[in-house]
Amino acid sequence: MLGTDIVQACRRRGFTVKVYDLPEFDITNDRQLEDAVMSATAIMNCAAYTDVDGAESHRELAYQVNGRAVGRLGAMVKKTGAWMLHISTDFVFDGRQDRPYVETDTPNPINEYGRGKLVGEQLLVESGCAHCIMRVEWTYGSQGDNFVTKLIRRASTNKTLKVVDDQIGSPTATTEVAKTICELLRKRPQGILHFANAGYVSRHDMAKFIFETLKFDIEVLPCKTSDYVSPAARPLNSRFDCSKITGLLDEPIEAWQGALERFLKQL
Repeated sequence: MLGTDIVQACRRRGFTVKVYDLPEFDITNDRQLEDAVMSATAIMNCAAYTDVDGAESHRELAYQVNGRAVGRLGAMVKKTGAWMLHISTDFVFDGRQDRPYVETDTPNPINEYGRGKLVGEQLLVESGCAHCIMRVEWTYGSQGDNFVTKLIRRASTNKTLKVVDDQIGSPTATTEVAKTICELLRKRPQGILHFANAGYVSRHDMAKFIFETLKFDIEVLPCKTSDYVSPAARPLNSRFDCSKITGLLDEPIEAWQGALERFLKQL
């Protein structure tokens, strides 16, 4: 989902991009990794095991992709002297904090997906390569499955939907992430950065915004995360403080409402 938008955005801005993806490319294959890294001056890693619930029962696979492979990639990048941008997640936090998370807050993941992603961050730092870790949250885009597309699909067969109102975050368009990454490619910062579209909303109010924009006659009822039994726990607070990355960008970060409305009108 994100990788597709990054490739398109980079090519529009004149970057020469090589794409590596499943099924031809496997990030856990060292030989394939070496071939991919060898001639690159910048590497963007969007590869991840993203099935949050699936990671609870496929821990080793999730760890290999989200954790160990990232560390090995970093070690290879270190040898070539290139710069690497790695995509991480709000799930490295437990969501119990009562304010937006800054980059220096201590991670404490509450599910296997988050634990694997945190290991990836840690191993990348340990590799010593020039890198930037970009944590994103609540992403949606035209490629792949996400909260927005799942909601719309459910609305095709249901006139009433229950959506949690105690998970708070920032709906973030992958096109906006891709645009930001293009700016970072020019500046090549190092360290951890938080990025999300501006503003915060609950999942419930986000769903209402989606259906109101699409003019769907759907009743959206509030409920709690605890009402749903799922293999993986979810953080309730996913809010990011994006002040650090804002200082690197040429333009202010767009509000989530504008980006989401534009996306919905293009469906």
